Amino acid sequence: MEALQAGTMIEKIFLLRSAVGPEIGQIKKWAAQKSIPLVQVPQEKLDRLTKAQHQGVVALAGLLTYIELQDGISHIVESAEVPLLLLLDGITDVRNIGAIARTAWCCGAQGLILPASHAATLGEEALKTSAGALQKIMLLRSPSTQQAMDVLRLNGIQILGTELRASIPLQEALLDLPTCIVMGAEDKGISKEVIRRADALIHIPMVRPFDSLNVSVAAGMALYEAMQQRRSQKT
Repeated sequence: MEALQAGTMIEKIFLLRSAVGPEIGQIKKWAAQKSIPLVQVPQEKLDRLTKAQHQGVVALAGLLTYIELQDGISHIVESAEVPLLLLLDGITDVRNIGAIARTAWCCGAQGLILPASHAATLGEEALKTSAGALQKIMLLRSPSTQQAMDVLRLNGIQILGTELRASIPLQEALLDLPTCIVMGAEDKGISKEVIRRADALIHIPMVRPFDSLNVSVAAGMALYEAMQQRRSQKT
């Protein structure tokens, strides 16, 4: 509780399923306010995480710095940049997230949006895969994908969902506008909420029919197209 009050960077909180009491309620409240992922787990899980007397709560200190989504967007706008963001909708493979961060940083994206409701724990493996990009690009927190989309829309940022059967090919999307590209989990793709509420759904054309591209590769292709469009706009 002192760590939460002091603003210590916390990656995730594990809470005993049966834990009750005013302190537990306060921890849940603060975690929600700070968009910190909170997972309720059995006693065995907590015992594996630490040998200390955990009293039903274990927090993982963050290796990275997170920013609230609105604060990040405000910073981008104040820097006179056109927002280019990626919303990671259900992606939990930290190697994919690290690879996406690496390409995003190289292609000029300002931030990755990581909804707390489906957040992976970004540890040393993610950092290594990103080649340090996770420590450079803004990591933007939101309680959920839905709430992230609400904030994006209020700020005039178009939301483009990537979907294999979408009608609009990537190269026809106007990526020089304020844009957030939504990348979905490899097994399920983007969520129904994104499909329903996105401003448009785009796909990456392929010469040969195939089920799908790796999500980090697909993100790289979308980001490269965005970079090319923005370069040509400047010239």
